[in-house]
Amino acid sequence: MLSFFAIAHALGTRRSRTGPLPSLVSIFTPAAFLLLTAGLAHAQFGAPPTTQVHDASALHPPAGARVALVEFEDLECPDCARANPLLKEAAAMYHIPWVRHDFVIPGHVWSPSAAVNARWFDTKSKALGDEYRDQVFANQPSIYNPTILRQFTEKFAQSHGVSLPFAMDPQGKLEADVKADVALGMRIGVDHTPTIWVVTAGAKTGPPFVEVVDRSRLYQMIDQALADTKDATPRTR
Repeated sequence: MLSFFAIAHALGTRRSRTGPLPSLVSIFTPAAFLLLTAGLAHAQFGAPPTTQVHDASALHPPAGARVALVEFEDLECPDCARANPLLKEAAAMYHIPWVRHDFVIPGHVWSPSAAVNARWFDTKSKALGDEYRDQVFANQPSIYNPTILRQFTEKFAQSHGVSLPFAMDPQGKLEADVKADVALGMRIGVDHTPTIWVVTAGAKTGPPFVEVVDRSRLYQMIDQALADTKDATPRTR
């Protein structure tokens, strides 16, 4: 799976909330690259990283919901691991969808394989795939190379009565789905992980999406989103 992120060869610097990381550069226009590097400089001096959204078409709740959480994550990202229990708890407490997207950080040696593994478990059930993601985050410090990841994945599968195939993604479909998420994130303007939004549909007041920069305010932000959409009609598609 190390050849997974072929576009990584065109990369310069993408960041997580913990600091600079290898990332995409040559696919940016010069103007977009200036915006990206300006954001990196901004973060370097201690300001919370924020996302300049270029395409908001995907920042909405799924069908049937008025409010949701949308996240772009990398399974090897330490700050994603720190955010994960809070997002899981918030989604359960408020009974709102939590839409999780992959945003693989080039240079993270095992996260591409982990993302594909999670999508393979999704094919068994979405709940199983999400539990795998949660367990990867919970055990992240002990997963330090692809071999250890494979051992962890085998134990996870065995504990859930699932047999792993010899090849998780022989046709490359799951890998393509992960790459599609990364491409979606880049169209939106994502340049760090985790990137999290509270998104709404049909709000008569308030913005349609708000980035969660200060996670201590997450519940307050959800409360506001629910209030703003109290009389709104959930999305139908």
